[in-house]
Amino acid sequence: MSLPGKHTAKKTVRLAMAETEQQSGSTPEDEAPEEGASFTFMVPKKEISMVPDMGKWKRSQAYADYIGFILTLNEGVKGKKLTCEYKVSETVEKLMDLLGTLDRWINETPPVDQPSRFGNKAYRTWFAKLDQEAEALVSVVLPADKHAAAPEIAVYLKESVGNSTRIDYGTGHEAAFAAFLCCLCKVGALRVDDQLAIVFKVFNRYLEVMRKLQKTYRMEPAGSQGVWGLDDFQFLPFIWGSSQFIDHPTLEPRHFVDERAVNEHHQDYMFLECIKFINEMKTGPFAEHSNQLWNISAVPSWSKVNQGLIRMYKAECLEKFPVIQHFKFGSLLSIQPAKP
Repeated sequence: MSLPGKHTAKKTVRLAMAETEQQSGSTPEDEAPEEGASFTFMVPKKEISMVPDMGKWKRSQAYADYIGFILTLNEGVKGKKLTCEYKVSETVEKLMDLLGTLDRWINETPPVDQPSRFGNKAYRTWFAKLDQEAEALVSVVLPADKHAAAPEIAVYLKESVGNSTRIDYGTGHEAAFAAFLCCLCKVGALRVDDQLAIVFKVFNRYLEVMRKLQKTYRMEPAGSQGVWGLDDFQFLPFIWGSSQFIDHPTLEPRHFVDERAVNEHHQDYMFLECIKFINEMKTGPFAEHSNQLWNISAVPSWSKVNQGLIRMYKAECLEKFPVIQHFKFGSLLSIQPAKP
């Protein structure tokens, strides 16, 4: 990962996250689209239909904004516990209510009896409800003067919970939720000082709801690389979770394969929550069912783990056509080439 690129990507999103706060280094052009009353939102659509289109994605403003958002949050959570003190804004509370609603709908939509063990069809009933209500749910989260953005932003929410045809879930769906949060930053609903709450409260709650969906409806992993992938379903909590551990006085990467360490510290660390879920869902030796993670446990420092995972995320998720062909682009996450 070259440092200049990393820096500009981060800068892009710090601006996005501080649109209304006139951060130093922010220019009028950065403010104009979201601040101007004449700004037109649009329903996002797919733009990457063939492998050669991938270059367009990597050069796009959407890619710069997305990776910048991920890296800004990665920096923000460095060395901090899930249980630390942080500001909880009204928007964050509203997002927690939204996720609580999705959770409640799972309880109201029990799995149906069916011959096949995987992909319970009741998931489609649950999804149909979200499909119907998404715009209204998003409107509640947005500032009054940004309600016009609801149809655009709601698309990312709907894309973030799995696929209702295949009843599967994977890192592309997770990316859609990060894109959803990034859009909320770009319209000024979330601010720079919401960073910790975005990861520790909102994203963590999202993970709880996704794990419940995966378990309840026995969802298939989307495009899973099986034993060679990092995890069947998630990636971002491993990145942000490894950043939480940077400079930890006692816990090293080798400790996360120790069940006692996981049970003792999972409430504080996202990474360990992920390991705990894997241990609950899979049987047999860890080195066999989660080979990549087993290899990572041999890396000497958490900052090395963190850097390696960011590189891996770009290569395995953001630069893979089967993942990105489903990504949708609108006015907030634009397919247009990034501003230099």
